[in-house]
Amino acid sequence: MSKGTLFDKVWDTHTVKILSSGQTQLFIGLHLIHEVTSPQAFAMLRERELEVLYPNRTVATVDHIVPTENQARPFADTLAEEMIQALENSTKDNGIRFYNIGSGSQGVVHVMAPEQGLTQPGMTIACGDSHTSTHGAFGAIAFGIGTSQVRDVLASQTLALSKLKVRKIEVNGTLPPGVYAKDVVLHIIRKLGVKGGVGYAYEYAGTTFANMSMEERMTVCNMSIEGGARCGYINPDDVTFDYLKGLDFAPTEENWEKAVSWWRSMASDADAEYDDVVSFDAADIEPTVTWGITPGQGIGISEPVPTPDSLPESDRAIAQEAYNYMQLSPGSPIKGTKVDVCFIGSCTNGRISDLREAAKLAKGHHVANGVKAFVVPGSERVKVQAEKEGLDKIFVEAGFEWREAGCSMCLAMNPDKLKGDQISASSSNRNFKGRQGSSTGRTLLMSPAMVVAAAVNGKVSDVRELG
Repeated sequence: MSKGTLFDKVWDTHTVKILSSGQTQLFIGLHLIHEVTSPQAFAMLRERELEVLYPNRTVATVDHIVPTENQARPFADTLAEEMIQALENSTKDNGIRFYNIGSGSQGVVHVMAPEQGLTQPGMTIACGDSHTSTHGAFGAIAFGIGTSQVRDVLASQTLALSKLKVRKIEVNGTLPPGVYAKDVVLHIIRKLGVKGGVGYAYEYAGTTFANMSMEERMTVCNMSIEGGARCGYINPDDVTFDYLKGLDFAPTEENWEKAVSWWRSMASDADAEYDDVVSFDAADIEPTVTWGITPGQGIGISEPVPTPDSLPESDRAIAQEAYNYMQLSPGSPIKGTKVDVCFIGSCTNGRISDLREAAKLAKGHHVANGVKAFVVPGSERVKVQAEKEGLDKIFVEAGFEWREAGCSMCLAMNPDKLKGDQISASSSNRNFKGRQGSSTGRTLLMSPAMVVAAAVNGKVSDVRELG
């Protein structure tokens, strides 16, 4: 088993006891909740006449069901209105901090918490959302959990978990032009597989990650779950500390140096032992696009859709399913595939740096005829900052719609949905069947920059060739 890694240190620091099952009872430092998985959990507490043990360690927002065009209350969707009301009532009854629409801090839970400094190195973090792994970018151990586990954390501030193995994933070198953090993580998932990380925590290391910004690191850690890992993290460093300093919930000046010293001590030791180590070269990565129905079915923009005989036997059945569903022919180029909808946003790529890069590329261009393109900020704070910088005007002039903060079309539990068999160029994290709101809708995952290129040309394009 691993030894001396950040994962081991954080796990040991938060261990309450070893249970008879062999699992660890782990203390959870920060619990994040939203409107989808929490109502049932609060109902379970009421049925058992239990109270929230540490309400100050739980923070709530609303994101999945939020409309991004008209946010007037009551919502047109009665179920969405019931869900937000349930969260409003539960947080009020239990004294839980809630960032509602119009608070100035509402947003996608994995964007909202980091930008306020709620997420910090050395923490254990849980949320009823699979992409909680995002917070590992700060050197935290962050788990997505189910509704019954949301109940457990509310009631006890602990979880019963089996300890994971640790795989170190090294990527070294400078990324080529037009290649972004999204391409890096899609490349890793392609190579290791969507089940390759089962039973593991992923530690991302190497010069490529060291040179990434915090928001880029969040993109990588966000998609750890898509590679089968329960969590993913990057050791905290000066980039982490510079990002956190001065944020709402960051340690104050008198405690800052003490906090930084402790955070540094939690990083993996130089002689740490890992259960597995894999390495990649940044120079081998090009702009990447998914062609199929799992995030692991990705290819470089210059590559054709793989043929069955080029795939391992174990991957051929899902590949055939993907060919049929996506209406793509084996051996055909992905470049040039017509798109109907282009979406920039989500907890993967809805942060201010994503919008800045997308706006830079969109400026001077216009969305192709017949393409619906829209940009959804990851939080109210991101929206305000983008508008302060004039990014919204650049997008609108280029033919994109500018929306309010929310999860939007990432999972379409709101009015933003594909129709029929429309094909979407999406900066989100999942390309499962029906993921974006239509049972026959098709999703191609890519970086925000690549989404801009697709929107402008009306087809999957190489961002490196965009004017």
